[in-house]
This record gives sequence, structure tokens and C-alpha cells, in this order.
Amino acid sequence: MNIQSQILQTYAPTSAPIRTERSVEHQLFTEITARLTKAAGDETPQRARKVAEALHENRTLWHTIATSVADPENQLPDTLRARLFYLAEFSDTHSRAVLEGRGDIGVLIDINRAVRDGLSGRAPNI
Repeated sequence: MNIQSQILQTYAPTSAPIRTERSVEHQLFTEITARLTKAAGDETPQRARKVAEALHENRTLWHTIATSVADPENQLPDTLRARLFYLAEFSDTHSRAVLEGRGDIGVLIDINRAVRDGLSGRAPNI
């Protein structure tokens, strides 16, 4: 199953969830952050393609989160919803900057790690 399918499955209604949404979100952030990190450290001629692919997966994740928190039926506190929406917008804008050579992919990695750590209940380690 690819990342986009996992993201869509996470936010789709299910009849019998095997894992919590939070654990699936944590796994997605872990996997996508690992791909961003690996692409950032790639020194091969395919680096640009790998970075673009990892950024696309990250943007898809954040777009899905933005859509979810923008839904009036979302149960998260308004302040948290607003912060997540802002992070989604920032991630999209900063991803474009990275692709244009004006941004540092490490910023997106740090954001994802902080969110991942928050999902696990640990204090963010930035």
C-alpha cells in the first residue's frame, strides 16, 4: 500500500479499526519523515527526484490533515486545529521553496518529528 492510500485510509470511516487513528498517524509521520531524511542525505544523481517524491508524499499527508481539521465536524480543539492548518500551509509553501532551491528540507523534517513525537505522547525533540 502506498503512502497516499494509507493517508486516505487513515481519515476514511472504518467499520472495525484494528489500530487507533493516532497510531496510524504516528506511523505515517515516521515513514514520511524517514523518506524525507533519506532523500535529503542522498548524494546520487537521483537526489532531486527522490526529494521531489518525498516532498510530494509529505504534502499529501499535510493536505489530508488540513482538509480534516478544516471540517466543522472535527472534534479536535479549535486552537489545535488552527495550528495544524497553519503547519499544513507552511509545509506546502516551504516544500515549494525546497524544490526551487530556496528552502531547507531539514525544517520540514523537524516539523514532522515534532508532530510525530506529540502523537506518541513524548515531548518534541527538535
